[in-house]
Amino acid sequence: MDHPVLNLKCKEDVPSFPREQEGADEKPAEGAQADHSGVQESETSLPKESPAAEEQEEEAEQVESDTEGVHAEGDSEEQDNSEVPSEAQKRPEKVEKKISETFFYNYEDIYSRPFVTEDSGIPINLLTLKHSFGYDCTRSVNLLLMDSQTLMYIAGNQVVLLDLKTKSQSYLRSSGGGGIGFITAHPTKKYFAVGEKGKKPNLIIYDYPSLRPYRILQGGTEEAYVFGDFNNAGTLLASVGSSPDYMLTIWDWKQENIVLRSKAFSQDVYKVTFSADNEEQLTTSGAGHIRFWKMALTFTGLKLQGALGRFGKTAVTDVIGYVELPDGKVISGSEWGNLLLWEGGLIKVELCRAGHKPCHSGPVSQLVLDEGELVTVGKDGFIRVWNFETIDAADSVDDTGLLEVEPMNELHVGRNVSLSFISKVLDCGQPVWYAQDTNGAIWKLDLTFSNTTRDPECLYTFHSGRIEAMSVSPTTYLLATTALDWSVRIYDFISNSQLSEIKFKQGGTALTWAPRVVNPKGGLIAVGFEDGVVRIIEVYDPKGLPVLAGQTNTENAEINLKQAFKPHATAVTALAYEQNGDVLATGSKDKTVFFFAVEDEYKPIGFICVPGPVQALQWSPPSHVKSMLLILCENGFALQVPAPVPEEQDTVSTYQIKNLPTQYFHFYSIKSRIKLEEEIALREKKKQEKEKAKLEWIKHQREMGKEIEEEPEEEPEEEPLPPLYIPEEPSPILCGFYSAPGKFWLSLGGYDSGFLYHCEFSNDHQDDPENRKDEPFEVIPVEDTDNNPIYQISFCTSRLLMFCGMQNGALRVYPLQDKDLSVNTLKEYWSFNVHDNDYGQIQGICSSYDDRFLITCGGDGNIFTFNILSPEDVHKELKAKIPSPRSGLEKEKATEDIEDPNAYNIEEVKQKKEYERIMKEAEEKKTKKREELIALRHEFLFLLQKNQELPKHMQLHREQYEMDHRIFEELDRQTAQRIQSVQKELAWEHEKHLIGLQKLQNQFRDSLEFDTVVVHAIQSNHQISTYRLLAMPAKYYEDKEHPSWKRTVLKQAWKQAEEREIVRETRHARIFEDEAEKPKTSEVRKPMTRYIESKREQIRRIVEKSDKVEAKIMKRKAEWDELYKSKPSDDYENPKDVEDIREAQENMGCYKLKTDTNYRVPEHKRMNTEKKVTQLMSLEVLIHNRKVNMNKEIMSLRDLKVSIIDEIKCLVQELKSIQAALDLSECLPLPLIPQLHPDEVPEKKFEYDSDILLKFKEEQEAKAKLQEQLEGSPSSCAFRRGFLRAPSIKEFDPMAQVAGAHLMKIASSVVTEQQKVFEIEKAEPTEMELEMLKREKIKNLYLQETLIKKINALVINFDAELRFLRHKKLTLDVQMKSADLRYITWYEELLILKNLEKHENLLQGRVNTLISEQEATQSKLNSYLAQMEARKCEIVKFQECEKALYANFQESLGENNEFAHFLTKVLKKKIKCVEKKEVGREADEEDENEEENDEESTLGIDEEYSGSEDEVFDDSVCPKNCNEALFQNTIQLRQKRLDIEKALTEEKKVAANLRKKYNALTKKAKVVETSLDTAERELETFQWEKQQRLNELYVVVPLKLHQVEYLVNGEMPSDFSQALVFTNQSLEYLQKRIVDLHNEKIMQREIYKKAQEQHKQLIQDKKEMEIKIQRLEEKCNHLMMKKFGRLVDFEAVQAHSVNIRMEELEVQIMEKEYVHSQELKDLEERILDLRQQLMKLTKENTSKLQQLNRFCLEKQQLETKLASLKNDLGVEFQGPRTTDIKEKARLESRLKHMADDTALLREEINLLSRKDGCLREGLALLRRKHGCLFLQPLSPQDSETPTETFPVLTPETVTNSPSLP
Repeated sequence: MDHPVLNLKCKEDVPSFPREQEGADEKPAEGAQADHSGVQESETSLPKESPAAEEQEEEAEQVESDTEGVHAEGDSEEQDNSEVPSEAQKRPEKVEKKISETFFYNYEDIYSRPFVTEDSGIPINLLTLKHSFGYDCTRSVNLLLMDSQTLMYIAGNQVVLLDLKTKSQSYLRSSGGGGIGFITAHPTKKYFAVGEKGKKPNLIIYDYPSLRPYRILQGGTEEAYVFGDFNNAGTLLASVGSSPDYMLTIWDWKQENIVLRSKAFSQDVYKVTFSADNEEQLTTSGAGHIRFWKMALTFTGLKLQGALGRFGKTAVTDVIGYVELPDGKVISGSEWGNLLLWEGGLIKVELCRAGHKPCHSGPVSQLVLDEGELVTVGKDGFIRVWNFETIDAADSVDDTGLLEVEPMNELHVGRNVSLSFISKVLDCGQPVWYAQDTNGAIWKLDLTFSNTTRDPECLYTFHSGRIEAMSVSPTTYLLATTALDWSVRIYDFISNSQLSEIKFKQGGTALTWAPRVVNPKGGLIAVGFEDGVVRIIEVYDPKGLPVLAGQTNTENAEINLKQAFKPHATAVTALAYEQNGDVLATGSKDKTVFFFAVEDEYKPIGFICVPGPVQALQWSPPSHVKSMLLILCENGFALQVPAPVPEEQDTVSTYQIKNLPTQYFHFYSIKSRIKLEEEIALREKKKQEKEKAKLEWIKHQREMGKEIEEEPEEEPEEEPLPPLYIPEEPSPILCGFYSAPGKFWLSLGGYDSGFLYHCEFSNDHQDDPENRKDEPFEVIPVEDTDNNPIYQISFCTSRLLMFCGMQNGALRVYPLQDKDLSVNTLKEYWSFNVHDNDYGQIQGICSSYDDRFLITCGGDGNIFTFNILSPEDVHKELKAKIPSPRSGLEKEKATEDIEDPNAYNIEEVKQKKEYERIMKEAEEKKTKKREELIALRHEFLFLLQKNQELPKHMQLHREQYEMDHRIFEELDRQTAQRIQSVQKELAWEHEKHLIGLQKLQNQFRDSLEFDTVVVHAIQSNHQISTYRLLAMPAKYYEDKEHPSWKRTVLKQAWKQAEEREIVRETRHARIFEDEAEKPKTSEVRKPMTRYIESKREQIRRIVEKSDKVEAKIMKRKAEWDELYKSKPSDDYENPKDVEDIREAQENMGCYKLKTDTNYRVPEHKRMNTEKKVTQLMSLEVLIHNRKVNMNKEIMSLRDLKVSIIDEIKCLVQELKSIQAALDLSECLPLPLIPQLHPDEVPEKKFEYDSDILLKFKEEQEAKAKLQEQLEGSPSSCAFRRGFLRAPSIKEFDPMAQVAGAHLMKIASSVVTEQQKVFEIEKAEPTEMELEMLKREKIKNLYLQETLIKKINALVINFDAELRFLRHKKLTLDVQMKSADLRYITWYEELLILKNLEKHENLLQGRVNTLISEQEATQSKLNSYLAQMEARKCEIVKFQECEKALYANFQESLGENNEFAHFLTKVLKKKIKCVEKKEVGREADEEDENEEENDEESTLGIDEEYSGSEDEVFDDSVCPKNCNEALFQNTIQLRQKRLDIEKALTEEKKVAANLRKKYNALTKKAKVVETSLDTAERELETFQWEKQQRLNELYVVVPLKLHQVEYLVNGEMPSDFSQALVFTNQSLEYLQKRIVDLHNEKIMQREIYKKAQEQHKQLIQDKKEMEIKIQRLEEKCNHLMMKKFGRLVDFEAVQAHSVNIRMEELEVQIMEKEYVHSQELKDLEERILDLRQQLMKLTKENTSKLQQLNRFCLEKQQLETKLASLKNDLGVEFQGPRTTDIKEKARLESRLKHMADDTALLREEINLLSRKDGCLREGLALLRRKHGCLFLQPLSPQDSETPTETFPVLTPETVTNSPSLP
């Protein structure tokens, strides 16, 4: 693949470290910057990718949730370091210079030097490093081979280069003095990198073999480098740091530039490497993780992307070793020794050896690919070689994920070898491997595995781990060390070599070289070990021994064990010889100090107990008069005791010295008080300086001529002083030494570090040293030791120099002028970081006997020797002299060593011997008394025998042997008293054993519900036993007492059903009542009332119809909206189809294996601890119930046997009585009476009496004697026979006793009958009697046969019952065994669930919390929405109030008001309230605000006019000619307006705040929803992992052979791992389902074809429908335009077509009209009556008129006749009459009214027939037009049919009617 080309340019500024340059003219710029931690100023010429690619890359970078925070930090840093820097873009014209290839730094200028106090005069070369003896073998990688002759490793602050040929060493110091983290070599071996430790450590690249610093890399980590690796091309270097940043950095090391960086992980990272085949890929590993990185080119530049390896179902392990394979896979080791093959961030397979044995017996520390083979290095000391192709192609073959692979070759380096790293180098073309052994060795290995392969060679051995103790010889240049690796080593620090080594069974913890006064030759060493043993060893030169024939002594020195003794029970921590060499003191962690007399053989003097574990021992120096021992304890105690005198100690019974005068000092912390005093002094000093500065300023001001008034200043409040602090646990004492008699110096750790404390023993003696609180009388602060206490203090012989070993591995030297300590002497010192700064605290420090050399040893396993102010050349003539051996040493036997760590110490041996002596004396006394008693007894027996031999009359009676009967009475009384006292003494024991027996019964008997009862068959060997059952716990019964939820639900359902039934019956009753009442009401109601009711009902129906129409419209709109919303997209799938598919996948044969990675546990199938416990309880109850039922049947069978035995006994007794009357020849053998076995009545085993107890006692005594004789484990047969003795039937069976009594009665009666028979037989029988006897005989024979058959039938039936029940129980046993197996499986699942319960509860609780939080947030959102709606309503109300106020104002103004403009300005004038200014501001602010406050009042008014700004008016005075009331009303309205505006502003503020809160809460709700989704996914993942854990359990399925159908080549395989287990029903169902699915598939295909056709048809119909819809819409629009002239919303017309109020008013009108119509009807009836009367009267009048007319005619005729008779008479009757004229006019008027009414009715009919909305207006117009009132029609239907209406007579018409006569 193409690699990105990096165009890296050097920075303009180069580091300030001086450099050397070869063959180059360029010089480094002066004042160059050395800090590389800033922004990287290198240009990266990289192609840019699209954002989509970047997103894909970023998605690939995501890892597990516990490293999400790491990604965020890492990404930001990557961007800072990988993108093109802005500064470089700003200055493109500047050309940055590259670092020359030949550029070097000067080593002399960069390596760390000792620190020396300024102006102290201490030479910088006070100490110079001479040699390093140790080796830090506990580092994971501390071995580097640059060539075949040079070996490199880290030793503290030095890198040691060891020449394998000359054994010489050279050193490279660290540059910062903080230690060294790692070393690694360049692929070409021309360079090597040294990663240091400390604040902002350097990573230095050295040139090899010149060892000149080539490059210095900075800014890669904060605290320390852990590991580094070059890529295969050598151009890049990857480094990883330690806590706190764990930073992974990729360097362009030649240009000292950071290419990329990212946080590697949040825990310890052990290793980082480039892939050998793809340099863009890296791998890191560490604590519980492995991570795979790649350098990816993204849109923003080159980035590091890390994918965390997921262990899956494999246990999480620390990954120490791994190797990248060429195809990108990675193989790593594990803590349990197997190999893990990683692919794609997941474990592909786990490799093990045959039989599932691990590849290594322990962690795999390194993996190497070498020449096509995989080499693994293990902590078990094995190196194994594997076939690479097999490993690379490995894959899992079963669910275990394991694959068995065997190595091709293996090498066992040696015993007690723990390999951590190997390195390969070519020596003369041959590969040679060097191995680092964690147990303290460097090996040379040959891994060719051929016939000429050499055995492993151990090149060097060292101490493993921390050096516990060290001491130098008092006479020569020899050094002795010991450590917990069980070894003691002797070094010659002149020749820089190890002379000898000796190993023991336990690790060494203390060591001291015996002084000259003890051994003038200087060859004696005392060593203390961790098991409490002290060994005296001697070092000698074997060349001084006589040489035996054929042998040569070539060794330099040998170590011989001279004496071993064990004074302590735990580790020895201190050893010290007294100044005269007479006493050796040993201290231990067991809080004792033991003293030994120093002679040729050390003899114990005694020991004392001290208040704490001993830390150090020091005898007073020779300058002190009295020899005293200073004992320092870890817990803050110091003691002083004199040397004990051996002759004064009594060691007969114990070695403890109780009268030795002891002085105590219990350190009491004063550091807090010192700090407090320093703080007080510092504050006082600052105060004085402040006062002094103030006085000087005043003086200076006065000198300048300014007068300064001294005003008393308020003193600022001081911070409270810190309280005194005393640590709860005392600080540990680290070291100390004498300064004067009774005085000593202490160095403490913990809180009290940072000082040297001068202490003195007091003369007051307290009983309890724990209550003492002793304080030092002098304290010297020591610089920079608050967190770095002094661990060891040593002086040179002249005491001019004090050497201090620090906790951080540094070495300090303090020069002492007056040979004593003081504050001034400890101000100047020389300091040098030597050992590792993290774990290399100095354990020992001492100078040679002549003060020429100084030796230190530390916790890092290193031992350094230094020259003291003397050059190396002076020491060339010096030579270490090995002590010569003692005379006769070769003839001495080997000293017996103490190898058992649990052996008794000296005091325990003494106590044991004393105890044995006391017991032996007591036994001797007992034996002597027993012998005397035996002799007296023999003598008494002899006298008794003699008395028996005498004649009777001469023999003495037994009473006569009693000299005095009172003696026996007294003895009896004493015996009774003793018995009583013994009973009293044993009362507690009796009660104890009684309670114990009760407890045993409660535990083992009372808890039993059924014991094991075995029922035996009578005739066969068949038997059946009950189940031994424990009583079920009470909680099971409690659960049974509570009704089940189903029963409760059913009860509730029944109650609800009853209630519904009652309600239904009540409702029916009411309905029937209502229906019964309805006819009555309807009968009473009037027709018009019914019409109005019907009208109201019609209105209600219209309203309902309108509502329904509106609801229908809304529903239709909602349906349309929903339909449009639910309109599927192009890739839409039918939910029903999806649901059917899902249901089919879950239920219709699509089985998902629970082991599938895609399997998701459904909600209802999720199992937790509570459900599993319930499941187990139900199973346990079921098992118990089944067993109880079976036990009851067996107990019934036993009771049946007992009753059968009783019946058989009665039958046998009856048979005996019958057989007594028969001859013996005729008697059949009696059936055997069955007996109950002891195990059939086990409850009788626990019934005992005194005889049983005595027998049991005898058996126990016999057993004890047998045990003493055999001295072995006793047999329990006698115990079992005695304890489980089967009592007889009489003892335990009351039924048998009753039966026996009954049988005795029967037997006695039989005997009497037989006697009677015999008496009868004596007489001569007659024929009748003979006949009777014959008949009796036949009857007896029949009865005999019948009884025997009955007995046999009873026995046979019982045995049959037993066999049947036995078969039933065997079936139940099979079921119970299956249930037990299921119970075991479920219980294992329960254990897994319990282990996971805490995490599950945590996740579930998190989900529940988020759900509740989401609900709470949603409720708050709803509340805020409601509040906002309420506020909106309030705002609208206020706005309406404001509008109403302005309307009221306009109404009050009226029209054409001349003051309208003025009053409007008054109303709209704005008044703003100004709050009072705050009081207490500073003087400057008050001065500035004074002018403003003068102009403005407290409640100022800010006026704004709606008119021009120049216009000014006074609104406080009403203008002339203006209405005062109107002006005041305007002022009041203005105040109301201001109140409304203020309230409106507040409401708007509240609304705005609510909106802000709502928006913030909405964001929070989104965050909560995201968190909830994440938590639910985590919970779902956890459920899957839990299911996988449950899947790992084995489930037992018992099968018979015919049930196994899984065959391989016709045979049954041995491995059934690939088989599946189905029930027959499931298998048949699956087979049937195959056929059904086949048919269903065919049917679905047909359905699919039809659906396709239907789909095509639907598409065609859709097109046609769309065309039709478009055509109808156009037609509808056209019709609307034609009808209405515009488009009308018919839905709105439909919804608003009915006016409910108008309809109600119409009903009211109708009611009123009805009332009026009733009145009119009454009036019409009256009018009709009057008309009838009128007609009648008219007819009468007409007849009368006709009669009158006739009369008139007759009269006229008569008058005519008369006229004719008289011409002058009847003139007034000439012409028409007046009455006729009026009648005619009336009739014409009526006709005219009739015509008008007819026309009016026709118009009304026309109006009613129309459908527009002008009906009522037309009627009203007609009414107004004609002035007549008409009856309206009753209904719209009635109005359609024209009906004849009559005018209602008005008063005018009435008056116009003809008057009645």
